[in-house]
Amino acid sequence: MKVLVLGVDGYIGWPLALRLLSRGHQVSGADSFFTRKRVKEVSSDSALPIQSFSRRNSFLRDTTGKEIEFFRGDVSDPDFIYDMISETEPDAIVHLAEQRSAPYSMLGLKQASETMQKNIISTMNLIYAVKDIVPESHILKLGTMGEYGTPNVDIPEGFFEVEFNGRKDYLPFPKNAGSWYHWTKVHDSNNLMFANRVWGTRITDVMQGVVYGTRTADIVDANQFTRFDIDEVWGTALNRFCAQAIASLPITPYGKGGQTRGFLSLEDSITCLTIGLEKPPAKGEYRVFNQFDQHYSVMELALKVKEVYEKEYGHKAEIKHVPNPRVEKEEHYYKPESRKLRELGYKPQGDLQKDLVRIMEDLSGYRDRIEKLKQVIMPKTVWEKSSGFSH
Repeated sequence: MKVLVLGVDGYIGWPLALRLLSRGHQVSGADSFFTRKRVKEVSSDSALPIQSFSRRNSFLRDTTGKEIEFFRGDVSDPDFIYDMISETEPDAIVHLAEQRSAPYSMLGLKQASETMQKNIISTMNLIYAVKDIVPESHILKLGTMGEYGTPNVDIPEGFFEVEFNGRKDYLPFPKNAGSWYHWTKVHDSNNLMFANRVWGTRITDVMQGVVYGTRTADIVDANQFTRFDIDEVWGTALNRFCAQAIASLPITPYGKGGQTRGFLSLEDSITCLTIGLEKPPAKGEYRVFNQFDQHYSVMELALKVKEVYEKEYGHKAEIKHVPNPRVEKEEHYYKPESRKLRELGYKPQGDLQKDLVRIMEDLSGYRDRIEKLKQVIMPKTVWEKSSGFSH
């Protein structure tokens, strides 16, 4: 199978490309290195050192004899994506090439507008390029469980049966996103669903939980590390907590820590996406996967990181609550459904305890890097105060 990975330099894009190559697929990739540039913009860096894409690809070629055909460019440029898809004629396209940070989208008008424009336009470009050039191809778009918000009812996989005024229908489950970034993912879902309705485009829309981890089965050498962000704009809770513990910094859940989300390991994320590609939707099918393994409160994760760190390193770890910069419920009902991937044969391999030990092992060799980043770990981007043209 020929697969085009948009956003191939990213946290998920790079290990996904490695997995697909290891399974015999032909892989092309595109990236504009947006995240590398924007991470520098907030004076941060990956906690694990990562090589340039060209060096990683060269190492891959030298050690495996395989490499990724690479295209540098911005998928919000229609000429770039049309030319690339015309050249590669992929059987499947994985869309990861979007601005992926909720806090970044809340920094101010500039970042909010950039997020809206880049994300929504890139998906529209992809939809039309597939329709015009490779109409039988499969689009797998990475969305987020954050599209749903935290409703006080169970969350189905995309659609549910509803009865109102004595009539029934099977409708998309209402979305209630919590940042400008999350709303772009909602708009992407709506646009993909409409493209499927009018043109029969094959779509897999993946509502992904929060991903944690440093390794997959294909990342066995430091030269193949994927990025690992820990700052308040680009990092995620569990990865940030592990880095704080290793650097002897307080572990800082936001607010009371009662916010509950779905989580999954990087290994399981790559496995799920691979299954979605190797078992594609039928012609004319639009399907939704809720992709997570377990759901935890932020406080549960902070306590687990503390427990693992103290057991493995013999030092005390402090938990320090900080004001929640986000506008979100501190405590809420959370029961999402996740069955479709398991019906396709997915069996989760992640073990939170073992995964945390491995994350800390990888980070422990880079305490100096984390120490230099400690000033950008604490939250500064506040939802309620985000306004104006922020540079």
